[in-house]
Amino acid sequence: MRKLHIFSILAASLCWGMAPPGVLAQSEKKSPPKAYLNREDAGLEYQLQGEYRGWQRSLASDRSSRSVGLQVIDLGKGKFAASKYYDGLPGAGWRDHQRFEYHGELSGNIVRLAAADYTIEADGRTAVIFSRDGMRCGELKKVERVSPTMGAAPPPGAIVLFSGKPTDALVKPKITADGLLREGTQTTQAFGDMRLHLEFMLPFKPQGRGQDRGNSGVYVQGRYEVQVLDSYGLAGIENECGSIYRIKRPEVNMCLPPLTWQTYDIDFTMPRFAADGKKISNMEITIWQNGVLVQDRAVIASKTGAGLPEGPDPLPTKLQDHNNPVLYRNIWLIPKTAETSASSSWVKLPLSGPPTPLNQFSPPGLFTRGANGIYSITAQCR
Repeated sequence: MRKLHIFSILAASLCWGMAPPGVLAQSEKKSPPKAYLNREDAGLEYQLQGEYRGWQRSLASDRSSRSVGLQVIDLGKGKFAASKYYDGLPGAGWRDHQRFEYHGELSGNIVRLAAADYTIEADGRTAVIFSRDGMRCGELKKVERVSPTMGAAPPPGAIVLFSGKPTDALVKPKITADGLLREGTQTTQAFGDMRLHLEFMLPFKPQGRGQDRGNSGVYVQGRYEVQVLDSYGLAGIENECGSIYRIKRPEVNMCLPPLTWQTYDIDFTMPRFAADGKKISNMEITIWQNGVLVQDRAVIASKTGAGLPEGPDPLPTKLQDHNNPVLYRNIWLIPKTAETSASSSWVKLPLSGPPTPLNQFSPPGLFTRGANGIYSITAQCR
């Protein structure tokens, strides 16, 4: 009877053109979501998504206008979402941590988004906000922000891990024809306390979801993962970009749109162990993403995720391969000594800037912008 019952389910499934429970026909296997690594191939939807900044009149009075930021997110197959922020964009004016979500779809050459009180139309250059009765009550212009530490040159004494050419500093590095580094390598040396600068670009993967949307990670010492993921426009939780994976979410989600170069500046201090192997202090890490402080001297008591066990000995740092194409460039580090131990004085940047894109900031202190637009280090670490 049991064999007959299973056969009956199989026959019924085939009659309806469906695979039986737990079985997926070869022709129905889903191919992985497509990932784009350049803007030319990304299409119209990519041009429509992005960051917009402007004003909105949120009350009836003409004097109620206030600065507003918008992040439009392509979800694939004509579907879009957006996050709206009063007073500016994350890291550039937004302060109250209240995020308003919109949902919509492609309509011709524009995106129409809606929430309870407002609708928004975005065309890739301008986004217009309308009230429920159809009155125009806000207008925003598209902006492209650039991290103020983008292109930071390694200072004297720094160890250059990757500068666009084949290197012995990494294990079997995969370098593209235009001198960029792919995910899936690690340092040949082991490093202890350090300050690390790197730049990364996430793929445009509109139909990817969750951890399958440009996933990689900076595995410091192979033990502690600083998440690399396309978390653009999301809440910024424990498994998204800027987080200490699964342990601590970033103070603010500073992830920029995919296919945009972004920066991590990381100050790392190892845990300390006594001679008998007992741990006497935890790891401490400070992270700036795109020049904004997202982890402030976070004390982490254990390894993260699939990281290697903690111990007193330094280990190599790796760029995780998580079956997603992620690009890296300009990677260097400064080994920390007793004279360069204070993490708070390494990258001196505004924690929340004026209502302008990040590329208009003039950060004081360590990084100085040159005539060519590239930042270099002009002050010693203290």
